[in-house]
Amino acid sequence: MDTSESAGAPFDLVVIGAGPAGLTAAEEAQRRGWRPLVLEANSQVGGISRTVRWRGNHIDIGGHRFFTNDARVLQRWQEWTGGRMREVPRLSRILYRRKFYAYPLNLCDVLLNFGLIDLARAGASYACSLARPIRPEVSFADWVSNRFGHFLFRRFFKSYTEKVWGISCDRLRADWAAQRIAGMSLPVAVLNALGRGRGARSLADRFLYPALGPGSLWEAVADRVVAAGGELRLEERVVGIAHRDRRVVSVETEAAGGTRRMLPVQRLVTTMPLGDLIAALDPPAPAAVRAAAAALRHRDFLVVALSVARPELFPDNWLYIHDEGYQVGRIQNAGNWSPQLVGSSGTSLILMEYFCSRGDALWNQDDAALVRLAAGELAGLGFADTCEITDGHVIRELNAYPVYDETYRSHLDIIRTYLEPFGNLSPAGRSGLHRYNNQDHAMLSGMAAVDVLAGVPGTSAWDVNIARSHHEEQVVAS
Repeated sequence: MDTSESAGAPFDLVVIGAGPAGLTAAEEAQRRGWRPLVLEANSQVGGISRTVRWRGNHIDIGGHRFFTNDARVLQRWQEWTGGRMREVPRLSRILYRRKFYAYPLNLCDVLLNFGLIDLARAGASYACSLARPIRPEVSFADWVSNRFGHFLFRRFFKSYTEKVWGISCDRLRADWAAQRIAGMSLPVAVLNALGRGRGARSLADRFLYPALGPGSLWEAVADRVVAAGGELRLEERVVGIAHRDRRVVSVETEAAGGTRRMLPVQRLVTTMPLGDLIAALDPPAPAAVRAAAAALRHRDFLVVALSVARPELFPDNWLYIHDEGYQVGRIQNAGNWSPQLVGSSGTSLILMEYFCSRGDALWNQDDAALVRLAAGELAGLGFADTCEITDGHVIRELNAYPVYDETYRSHLDIIRTYLEPFGNLSPAGRSGLHRYNNQDHAMLSGMAAVDVLAGVPGTSAWDVNIARSHHEEQVVAS
């Protein structure tokens, strides 16, 4: 069934996607007096920052800290939550061969856990990196090896990173490291051990967090947008975007049950993956642009939530699992983020994160097999007996991580060059910009997208979080 709305655009802004970037853009538009329509393909707002309810538990997909050095973002969080967010101390460690290492690396842990031979190898390797640094510094392997030596790169970075991305560290670009773990190096670890370091810039030691998970905040923002006169349509997917003379004129959507609508567009913010955006354009983009969009890759992942009949398993918010013998990449302990995430007293909610790609062997396992795998790995790591694991639930997340492979930048440049002349379209968000953004960066891109469409000079959502440094050096938490 096909329907169409009135020829004159009834909304000042159409937003594709109700994640952090899209909802922030809609709320920002209302501050300008615009009426937004938000279209979300899923049944729940929040995107990858949504909170999934399961048997009284609240599952945060991926673990979403709230930290920022931007006063506007902090002000929005406080306004949207009425100032009611927990301040949570961060504790995260690396688990490697049954030994714990602080993250960022701390010299004391290395000295305690390494034998003399490994210490000598690490020292010699780092000396080599100082004497003969890799130039040019192109890959993730280059970036880390130059700062820690190749021995520590292989011990503490290679396995986990390749679990996450599914490609060799030689193929992952240094851009990712420079944005995510800037400031980390062996000298920093030494200074931290001596109490004289500032720590890595990418690692805030405290963060804000909503008691019922990040999705509760984004649900509040969605309610706010609707209460102020905006509209939110869930389970309505954009399947076509018509344009003329470098302006979007309408979007075609498909709702549950197959109903299609044609919606006129005055302005458009899109957070859909760039590959999907380019594929939806009518008339089609040039062949080179379509090829570039098709070449952009995402990494998907699975969360296996386990209910464990023991209240305290480990003190960390999360653990990085670097052992090659385990498929799990990261383990979240939900109760250490907020006790209110855990549905039953005397139990733990453990979130086992598996990085994969749709269609691969891990993705294709059924839910029962994935729960068995996760339970077996949690027990194998020594955190719980299998008899204590009473229940499990699987969440599958597509397009979780934009991949920074060896070709992504050239493809992204082609797409950006094609899209920028569109006078009433602005991409935003992690998938919309193909950039590994945090929540605050996603929000800033949503704000910038609205500024672009309002004609504010010198603004671009593409320029949010592009510096080869991460944005956590000064964390505003109160």
